[in-house]
Amino acid sequence: MTNLKVGGVPEHFNYPWYITLKNKEYSKHNINLRWQDFPGGTGQMCKALRNGDVDIAIVLTEGIIKDIGAGNPSKIVQTFVKSPLIWGIHVGAKSTFQKIEDLEHATIAISRFGSGSHLMAIVNAYNQGWDISKLKFKVIGNLQGGIDALTNGEADYFMWEHFTTKPLVDNGTFRRVDDCPTPWPCFVVAVRNEVLENNFEEVKRVLDIINDETKDFKKINNIDKTLAERYEQQIEDIQQWLKITAWNDGKPITKNLITRIQNKMVKFNVIQEKKKSGEFIKNMYI
Repeated sequence: MTNLKVGGVPEHFNYPWYITLKNKEYSKHNINLRWQDFPGGTGQMCKALRNGDVDIAIVLTEGIIKDIGAGNPSKIVQTFVKSPLIWGIHVGAKSTFQKIEDLEHATIAISRFGSGSHLMAIVNAYNQGWDISKLKFKVIGNLQGGIDALTNGEADYFMWEHFTTKPLVDNGTFRRVDDCPTPWPCFVVAVRNEVLENNFEEVKRVLDIINDETKDFKKINNIDKTLAERYEQQIEDIQQWLKITAWNDGKPITKNLITRIQNKMVKFNVIQEKKKSGEFIKNMYI
């Protein structure tokens, strides 16, 4: 058996992995795949890839591009979710901030530097025409840290995926001021270089299995009810999320796409300079 460790956020996007693992799809091909939840998000997973604590990670596109550019010894092998991620911009329920313009000089809760919550706060500030050099950040670790920081006034606003945080808006923990969609496909699959060198065929097999699952994921009987129960969501929110979410169909990631994303990231001041797009990706289907 080949042992591989895969990690991702414990959110509805990754439920297809749960199904394939439950059905023992990987062990049929002599692969012992183990899943690990990363509630701290992309910053936490980038660190785990660097340390060799995880072999494959389902990470936010902007976070892994920034980290590979900074020396993470991994490659993007494909997109996982090709639709944008909708980031909700949240304040505490009792906050005096009412609209997005009020947040220009406010303190932003972020899970980690280099995480999606950090990078998308910069994208949002750019969209609003704010001075990015004056943004103030408070590192809070994960969603629970964001809840604590906004509730006790350590930070003023927090960006996290719209549907994951919707129950917190519904129960009055957060108030959502606005949304900010990513200007690129949201999740990609990244694999450590060492694993690609030693287990190329096994990684390819893993991708084939998960792509086969996501292809018909929306057609699974009562999938909306299953997801609503598992992730404690309103069924109408899950139905809306399913409508706007599109997974990759196994197509390889292109240099052209990485170039376009890097151009935007430079423009948004998320990265300082572009690198050769070929350095970020590994085509599994040549």
